[in-house]
Amino acid sequence: MRLSAPELVIILVIVLVLFGAKRLPGLASSVGSSIKEFRQATKDLDDDEEASDDTTSRSTDTDHDTGR
Repeated sequence: MRLSAPELVIILVIVLVLFGAKRLPGLASSVGSSIKEFRQATKDLDDDEEASDDTTSRSTDTDHDTGR
C-alpha cells in the first residue's frame, strides 16, 4: 500500500500537533537510530546463518569423503 502526497501531509500535520515543532528533530533522530540498529541486527543474523550453513555443508562434505 503506497501513501499519496495528501495522506503524507495529513500524517505530518498530526505528528506536528502531537509532538510539537521543538521535539520533532529529536524524535526523527531517535527513529533513525532505531532503524539503523534494526538493520544492523538483521544483517548480523543473516551473516550468522550463512556462516553456520557454510560450516554445516563443510562437515557434511567431509563425512561423505571419509565413507569412500
